[in-house]
Amino acid sequence: METFWTYFEVLTPSIGVGLIFWLAIRAIFRADRKERAMEADVREEILGDAEEPRHDGDRAGSAVSPGTAGSPRT
Repeated sequence: METFWTYFEVLTPSIGVGLIFWLAIRAIFRADRKERAMEADVREEILGDAEEPRHDGDRAGSAVSPGTAGSPRT
């Protein structure tokens, strides 16, 4: 039984470090997978919005013609 505890004492640190490394890499890969999925959802939403026809009142930016009160002077 003494040899078991000797081997256990020798192998425990390596197994512990390996387990911590595995958990860290797993967390990194899961975070990357979630980030890529979120980015794909956002891109799909943006492309879906771009394909829908816009109405005159739905314009994102208001263009100011030159010479009007709201335009910057150059």
